[in-house]
Parts: sequence; structure tokens; C-alpha cells
Amino acid sequence: MTLQRTFTVGTLRCHTLEGGRQRLDGGAMFGVVPRTLWKTRIEPDERNRIPLAMRCVLVEHPDGLVLIDTALGNKEDAKFLDIYGVENQGLEGATQLEDALASAGFLPRDVRWVINTHLHFDHAGGNTTMDPDLENDPRRHIRPTYPNATYVVQQGELAFARQTNERTRASYLPHNFEPVAAANRWQLLQGDGEVLPGIAVRLTPGHVPFHQAVIIRSRGETAVFVGDLFPTTAHLPLPWIMGYDLEPLRTLESKRALLADAVAGEWRLIFEHDPKVAMGVPTLTGKTVELREVVLAPEPAPQLSG
Repeated sequence: MTLQRTFTVGTLRCHTLEGGRQRLDGGAMFGVVPRTLWKTRIEPDERNRIPLAMRCVLVEHPDGLVLIDTALGNKEDAKFLDIYGVENQGLEGATQLEDALASAGFLPRDVRWVINTHLHFDHAGGNTTMDPDLENDPRRHIRPTYPNATYVVQQGELAFARQTNERTRASYLPHNFEPVAAANRWQLLQGDGEVLPGIAVRLTPGHVPFHQAVIIRSRGETAVFVGDLFPTTAHLPLPWIMGYDLEPLRTLESKRALLADAVAGEWRLIFEHDPKVAMGVPTLTGKTVELREVVLAPEPAPQLSG
């Protein structure tokens, strides 16, 4: 697997970073859509799970490197990894995301901004890291993975992650976000807005109440990291909504609004979980939205910075 591919948005050089794979139940991933329909898009395994990427994006911005979502991280045990079919081990004890970052020529210390779409474990688990050499009560030694970064999320999302119930607690794991708070590294947003020149967030509620998409703009070009609003290309049809979504009717309206803007503006959509397609441009054919895939070619691995 190619760990990183490079693309540009105007003058901004960007990279898709492959943070590993997971497998989740196909029925849960497609909600009320019958299995006979969704299995023609993504074939399930013997446990009815479908393969999913944990794809992140790195933006080389004048104000510093910006990392959008952080995959799973290294803190979960073997039982957890088996349940969710996780494959994210990199070389020499690193995670696959760290290897992908290195293949783009950077180290964790080079990242200056981390933007989370939301705080579920497969999107924010890599926010923090556990030192594998510390054997005595190692969870006391969890620290931010990106020591020089400011972490960005919706204020409402952090509050929601801290007030879990029987439905949400399996997805919100405090060791993915509380060490960031302890290090005073959070920048909390309230609604839509610009994080840096050319990088903005847009509330897209439904999966969780404060989910946000991340919009990259430069020189008249736009790419949108859609997170769990459109987890895969198979979720482009409006009613194809995950069973994991807490408010599916709000998801429906978030999808409708963003997709209309994307079609009108010829935006590129970046898919976090699609196992094959990283990016595409939605187009309207009659009443049907179709996707024109944007194929990203790998580049030779550069030398690490620093």
C-alpha cells in the first residue's frame, strides 16, 4: 500500500496519509439499506465486516503543517484491535500514520495544527500516544502525539465526548482527548469559521451533533475532507446513512446541503474511510449524483525534515 499521495489545492501542497485499516459491520455502516444492495458496493468478510480506510490529510500551510484527523493511535489492546479488525502497525513500533507522515518527509514534531472532524476513536485516537517502553501503569504516560501542535475541535464536540451514555461511550475514549486538555493544547470552535487562511470548518451534524467537515481553499479551488458525513463513496446517495449516526435525519440534511454546494462549485471530496477511492468530484447526471474519481499518483519519498 502507498502510504501517502500528494495533491494540490491552488498553492497549497497536500497529502493523503493512510493511517491503517479497520473492519466494521456492514449492516451498521449502511443502516436501513438492505444487505443485498450494499454488498454490491463493498464485499463483506465472513463476519459481515467491510474494509475501511483510516485516511487523514496533511496540508503544507504557510502557518505550519496542518493534520486533519489522526486515525487510531497505539493505545488499544489486542481484543479491541480484533473486534474492529484494525491493521495500523507501522515499522519499528510506529503507527502506520507516523510512517505515512514520514513518507511525506515530516515528523510528529513538525505538525503545528491538528483538526479533528470529531472525537471518535478512529478519527482522534492518534491525537495521543503511549510510550511503549513504560511498563508500569502505562496509561499514566499518555501524551499528545504532536508536541508542538494546537488541536482544534468544536467546543460542543468535546463537551459531548465527555458526557457519554450507553450508546456513545464505546466510541469516545477519554485517553484520546483528555491528555490534550491536560497539556492545554485545545483550541475550541463554536460553529462554522476559518481556522487559518484557506482552511475552514463547516458544521455537518448528524453522525454526532457537532461533526465538522474541513474545507481547504486556494486560488479558486476547493477540497473538502468530509469525515463521517460521506464515509465512503457508496454513501453518496442521500438516504445511504450509517446506523452509527445518532441523528440520521440531520445527517440527511447535512449531506443534501454540502453535496449541492460541492456539485455547484466542482469541489473535490476527500473520503476518510473508502478503502479504494481517496478523492472525487461529484457531478449531477439527471437526478443522480455520480462521482468522478481524482486519481492521485504517488511521489518518491522525500528525506525527513530536521
